[in-house]
Amino acid sequence: MNDLFDSQGAFKPDDEKPFHTPDSTVKQRRTDLAGVIDELSPDVVVMVEGPNRTTELQLFFDSDVTGQWQTQVQPTAGSSQLVGCAVRLDTNKFNNPNPFSVIDTTTLSVFAPFELDNEEDGVIEKYYFERLPLYVELNPVNGNPFRILGLHLKSKGIFDALEWSKWWERSLANRRKIFAQCTQIRLKFLDEYLKDNATKNIPLIVCGDINDGPGYDADEKKILGSGIERLMGLVWFPELCMGNALFDTLSDAKKMKLDFDVETTSFKDPIFNNVYHREWIDHILYTRNKPNWVKDGKSNIDMQAGKIWTVYKHASDHHPITATLEV
Repeated sequence: MNDLFDSQGAFKPDDEKPFHTPDSTVKQRRTDLAGVIDELSPDVVVMVEGPNRTTELQLFFDSDVTGQWQTQVQPTAGSSQLVGCAVRLDTNKFNNPNPFSVIDTTTLSVFAPFELDNEEDGVIEKYYFERLPLYVELNPVNGNPFRILGLHLKSKGIFDALEWSKWWERSLANRRKIFAQCTQIRLKFLDEYLKDNATKNIPLIVCGDINDGPGYDADEKKILGSGIERLMGLVWFPELCMGNALFDTLSDAKKMKLDFDVETTSFKDPIFNNVYHREWIDHILYTRNKPNWVKDGKSNIDMQAGKIWTVYKHASDHHPITATLEV
């Protein structure tokens, strides 16, 4: 979304071509992104690759999206494409003027640069979060508070022309970074959250672009770790494990076969003749400290007027994922 704003935080001219999507215009990006939000009509939006400033995200919602909203972007020094959220006020589902409280993750040591023996080989490696998580507590009018942790973890994408062995080396390093970030969140944040008397009974959503799906890809087989499965929790501590709203909607037969028939994005493979891969890397996870409070998980590909990539082709390269919360 940084492509939509100038250095002063105002919208760029309508006909300007965004840097990352030169086949579109700023106006087309704004129109399609707002169109998706309006059609889905959510009460809460968590956005990745958002603008750098809360004032910019607020300008977008005030100008382009139906309704009255309050927004927040989590700053990350030296980074862009940040994580933000927006909560709708005019439907009277959240307290107004205080629909949420911000917990600034720059103040939490768990999200500071950290060290980890990621491969348990005695070598301590250093990691950091390229984009700090967004962390808010929401205040419903009728219901109990709940929290959201919005994530955008390390990208697996490699966009340089590299010699084959170098490509594999970079790819493996990216998987290690994702696994390290998921390990840090799981062990130092989620496990503690679900044990601490102050938070263990507060429902929590962990959502966003995790950049990883279930199972082991070729690189994850080498490091013997899956980021999203690490994030969801260890089977040895089932009371600390999280549910996955999109997995919940699969048929019983597909669940039993671990047939993860879910797609949240697709891309052309530049190595193998631009064959399209359809991937599940965006997730809505939830704590189980409140029974049956998350349902209707969905990756929204089919919109009212057709497939999302034809109706709103300038909105995003990912599909919006949604769920219904009963708080």
